[in-house]
Amino acid sequence: MKWLKAALATFLAVLVLYGLNRTYGVVPALGPFLSPYEGFWLNSERDGDFVSQDLTIEGLRAPVQIRFDSLRVPHIFAQNDHDLYLAQGYVTAKDRLWQMEFMTHAAAGRLSEIIGDQTLAMDQYQRRMGMMKSARESLQKFASAPASKAIVDAYAAGVNAYIQQLSPREYPLEYKLLKYAPEPWTPFKTALLLKMLAYDMTGFSDDLRMTNNLRKYGSTVMKDLFPEYPFREEPIIPEGTPISFKPMPVPTTPAEFVAGLASHQLERQKPENLGSNNWAVAGARTANGYPLLASDPHLNLSLPSIWHAVQLHAPGVNVYGVMIPGAPGVGIGFNEHIAWGMTNVGSDVMDWYEVKFKDATRREYWHDNQWKPIKRVLEEIKIKGKASKIDTVLYTHHGPVAYLPNETPYREATTPIGHALRWTAHDTQNELMALHGVNRATNYPAFKKALTTWAAPAFNFVYADSQNIAIISNGLFPNKWKGQGQYLLDGTNPTHDWQGWIPMDQVPQVLNPTRGFVSSANQSPVSPKDYPYYLGASFAGYERGARINQRLATMTKAAPDSFQRLQLDNFNVHAQNVLPTLLKQLDPSAFTPAQQKAYQAFSTWKYQYVAEAVAPSLFEEWWKALTRNTWRDEFPIENFKVPARDRTVQMLLQEPTAKWFDDISTPQKETMQDIVRLSFTQALDTLTKDYGAVTDQWQWGHHKNSSIGHMARLPGFGQKLFTGGSANSINALNGSHGPSWRMVVEMGPQVKAYGVYPGGQSGNPGSKFYDNLVEDWRLGKLHELLFLKSSEDRNGNTSVVWVMKGKR
Repeated sequence: MKWLKAALATFLAVLVLYGLNRTYGVVPALGPFLSPYEGFWLNSERDGDFVSQDLTIEGLRAPVQIRFDSLRVPHIFAQNDHDLYLAQGYVTAKDRLWQMEFMTHAAAGRLSEIIGDQTLAMDQYQRRMGMMKSARESLQKFASAPASKAIVDAYAAGVNAYIQQLSPREYPLEYKLLKYAPEPWTPFKTALLLKMLAYDMTGFSDDLRMTNNLRKYGSTVMKDLFPEYPFREEPIIPEGTPISFKPMPVPTTPAEFVAGLASHQLERQKPENLGSNNWAVAGARTANGYPLLASDPHLNLSLPSIWHAVQLHAPGVNVYGVMIPGAPGVGIGFNEHIAWGMTNVGSDVMDWYEVKFKDATRREYWHDNQWKPIKRVLEEIKIKGKASKIDTVLYTHHGPVAYLPNETPYREATTPIGHALRWTAHDTQNELMALHGVNRATNYPAFKKALTTWAAPAFNFVYADSQNIAIISNGLFPNKWKGQGQYLLDGTNPTHDWQGWIPMDQVPQVLNPTRGFVSSANQSPVSPKDYPYYLGASFAGYERGARINQRLATMTKAAPDSFQRLQLDNFNVHAQNVLPTLLKQLDPSAFTPAQQKAYQAFSTWKYQYVAEAVAPSLFEEWWKALTRNTWRDEFPIENFKVPARDRTVQMLLQEPTAKWFDDISTPQKETMQDIVRLSFTQALDTLTKDYGAVTDQWQWGHHKNSSIGHMARLPGFGQKLFTGGSANSINALNGSHGPSWRMVVEMGPQVKAYGVYPGGQSGNPGSKFYDNLVEDWRLGKLHELLFLKSSEDRNGNTSVVWVMKGKR
């Protein structure tokens, strides 16, 4: 019996040990994960863990000093550029190693290596979009310029210096959860990050839906419902601004082409009402007599934070700002002479071409009256626990053919099937050299010159120095005929190809406008009346930009706190424009008690989207139902593009008898009033179904459901938010999309700056610096940014100091 008990105990012990050391899909082996010697317990960070120290780092050419302030922002002081970027790579890896590597795995289509075949379709999609091939070509561009090659090589050396000193027990938590190890960092990973940025900003397309519309309704209806320029607009470049160049010829518009019927996967549509803000005012409008600048880029929010803050100081450069972890330099920030920020331009730089293959082998395609060879690129996708998949990607001269008619696309794919992709992200430039020049620029000419190597994504760069303000919509823009790319294009016809580029010195721009301020909120860059080239016809609505301009026009003594308050502005111009007309269509005498109570929410509402208000929740559901009830019968969103909000507003205010209000799926003829009343009832029904009778749960802060989640969607590592703002407000926090870095810079003899982002410097959930700034960000509390003049500067609290030296 004793022998049997001993054998049973041994068997159970072995079984437990086997179970604890075995992974289950993405669930880690619990034994190592829970181990007190190497498990997640070691990722807990105590106050005394982050201390001053001397470090020996291979590759340094001279001593480097890094001073950390109270927010744990590193202020790096180096004696040469090589050491500066090596040290930046090291400290960024210490804070964000897993984030850096995970983002590059996603961009490269390599998640299956660490997660398994659950992400195979996503990985294949990334390869089919040409991300790997394009990043390799960008890397060659980096290497062709000695300065950018030196920067990216030094940065990689710094990241690897940190990785090499790690033992498995010191790996970031996510490596332990997913049971894999960091790999050496290479400059190629930085190129991948920049391609992922381009995809996030420009990887949208309405071409297929628009083609379906054209095929069904014809060009006359399309021109009416989808005009080239909005009815209401305040373009980034003030109307009437003259051009200062001789335009190059614009391609002639060819005969109308309608793509043939085919099996398609509908594209990832660009959200109409999400974006970023930036602005600057001239010294004549500020309290201190010098320009003032604000930057407020809106992105999908996550933890770890999208940005990593840093000050970089070496001979010829002293710059502070934020950068995407994994790339060297500063992306948005300021130096001793200038400040700058960015918003997405949103121009049409992604087109799809219908491909005519010669036969089923797909070795040749027809273009310009001849058969041309297809280039075939083999992509190896490694899969955790399984054999690799070899995928063949076909390329025409336009670009990759993402999916073929016999293939099943990734469920979130953004591509028409059987079409080749033409995209500016595949046209290599040297964005690292652009940032290198911007970080060191001392005046506007130097700033503009630096931007000539920035290709994709195109940004509205706002600029200020001690005397000037400017804004420039900069990037690589194809020289298109008017309307080119609104619909699927003919891949056999060379006149449908892109015909060169808009010269960099002819992109939309303005310096020191007479109104005394510049701004952008992703609206149209410039009026077609004032600019000779076509940039696209689908930009963000004008409302945020109009509100910014309205507020800036009244400022005469602007100060940093003026801009901080403006960044928190919750006013909604769209609601102001349409709600009075909507309310006039209702009949309160016929309301039920519940409808009457809801209706009263509008009686004192001033169009402010504050968290505690009920009216924003009701208005948003009402407008959503109104849009759906107006357009879904003629333009079902599964296959068709719905007219823009601007067109719907124009109908509501100026065309109340428009035929589009009638629901053709019913026997009766509906009027605008019928649709408005039906939509109001449906909005109340939706809120009642979700929350019951009118209660605090109807409050906008609850209904908008804002949150910041973990980048890999790991539960328990994010935060829910009760806050105001809306997609059409300056404070454009909507769901998990919102202000990712709020910055205000006051120019003058001594530059002062303020900033905050939703997160913290550390990527370690066990550190208090993981999310220590989220509440300050929610409240709009910006911190003064410590900008040191030298390593000897003792302003501010920099009690933790690292001294780094090279190996002898």
